Amino acid sequence: MADQISLSMMVNGRNRRGSAEPRLTLADFLREQALCTGVHLGCEHGVCGSCTVLVDGEAVRSCLLFAVQADGADITTVEGLAPDDETLHPVQEAFRDCHGLQCGFCTPGFVVSVAAFLEANPDPSDDEIRHGIAGNLCRCTGYQGIVAATRQAATAMKGEGQ
Repeated sequence: MADQISLSMMVNGRNRRGSAEPRLTLADFLREQALCTGVHLGCEHGVCGSCTVLVDGEAVRSCLLFAVQADGADITTVEGLAPDDETLHPVQEAFRDCHGLQCGFCTPGFVVSVAAFLEANPDPSDDEIRHGIAGNLCRCTGYQGIVAATRQAATAMKGEGQ
């Protein structure tokens, strides 16, 4: 068994301490030690986007990052996007309203990716939305609902900033 390395990181606003072998992925650390089961593992090659989380505000594939690389980082998973347990994030509301999900497996990764995308591009065109979500794969929806949800979330998020 490889040596364990002590880790400390902020996960959804709470300090999380743990230990991991150097080869443990951030996705596995988040699921197993931080109990963030919204981080889904699909392909484990960084292709599907189901494991997308924010690391210091940037969307990353947590299956491609070792947990030790995130030591000291600020991590946000889908569980940490909403401001509280009673309120959904505008992207979550939009996915619900626009039927941007079906089986739900890819949804957490999409929601995190779209939230980061809209922070960087608050007024995207439909082409920009399609380009922005191209790194996430869905086998169920056909993407129309996801594009509509992203458009609705952009409008809602702009309204919050006013």
